[in-house]
Amino acid sequence: MSNTREQISRNMRSNKSKDTKPEIMLRKELWQRGLRYRKNYKYLSGKPDIVFLGAKIAVFVDGSMWHGYDWEHTKNNFKSNRNYWIPKIEGNRERDFEVTQDLIELGWLVLRFWDFDIENDLNTCADKVERALKNRSKK
Repeated sequence: MSNTREQISRNMRSNKSKDTKPEIMLRKELWQRGLRYRKNYKYLSGKPDIVFLGAKIAVFVDGSMWHGYDWEHTKNNFKSNRNYWIPKIEGNRERDFEVTQDLIELGWLVLRFWDFDIENDLNTCADKVERALKNRSKK
């Protein structure tokens, strides 16, 4: 295994599936606003990152690389192992769509945020969640 392969392997292992920096940022902001939630709720399709059970709101924080932000342009950026990565990311995108549809059919509101949106404008993302909670609570 070359140094490059070892480094890639090490980097891939270090990628988190939960408790990523953007997830923690959003959760802390919501908590500071007095909003209480469940995290990584395994009893719902897709295991949402943040769940408000009473209001039936599921929040997902999607990493731009793993979930294919601007996919028609970014898929061309994969220089190595394209036969693995392109189907992998496309599968993630399809699963995201199916999970969203499943939850909507069950009466859930699904909010999805890109990681960079949270990192660049945390307050706007938290405002959207808070507004959705207020709107769902009125019903």
